[in-house]
Amino acid sequence: MNTLNLQELLSTFVLLWAVIDPVGTLPVFISATKDHTDREKRKIAGIATLAAAGILLFFLVVGEFLFQAMGVPLLAFQIAGGLVLFLFALTMIFGEGKPQGEIKMCRSLHDTAIFPLATPSIASPGAIMAIVLLTKNSENTLIQQSVTAMLMLLVIATVYIIMRIAGKLYYYIGDAGAGIISRVMGLILASIAASNVLEGIKEYFS
Repeated sequence: MNTLNLQELLSTFVLLWAVIDPVGTLPVFISATKDHTDREKRKIAGIATLAAAGILLFFLVVGEFLFQAMGVPLLAFQIAGGLVLFLFALTMIFGEGKPQGEIKMCRSLHDTAIFPLATPSIASPGAIMAIVLLTKNSENTLIQQSVTAMLMLLVIATVYIIMRIAGKLYYYIGDAGAGIISRVMGLILASIAASNVLEGIKEYFS
């Protein structure tokens, strides 16, 4: 990605939307905060989004250096990350789906802002891998990485808005609607993950 254009921005935004899956966080938030007051729900939503943003920004900044320090080539990480993203997408398509799977993690309402909301619901393993792959230093300038960071923060801001209007929104889409959206996002993510793997293999043999 040498220049910034609308197509690349849209592709990056769609990928981040798919791996973060703002709508999929909706039933998790509702289940985890069902016994909390409106004020507490606002606080939980704020803490969860700030924590998730901090986690993803951390991996955006130091993720590549961390893998280099461990002796893991970024090309190998791209192929492995693509495969993991593909498997993650398959669980979204054929598995229980993000909402049902993460609702089961809500055994207690304590610390729900961090678990399961901030991670793994918002800052999921798939989102962490995606943000590292999208900000490779060898292919992206500081400006391009900053744009990716802003797009990521925009998606996380959308998560916050969705959690703030959770009650009204969930009334219209329900579990079934959230599951359908999650599966559609999984299909999009699977195609993007396959593209990452093929590109990594092509570069390896070139």
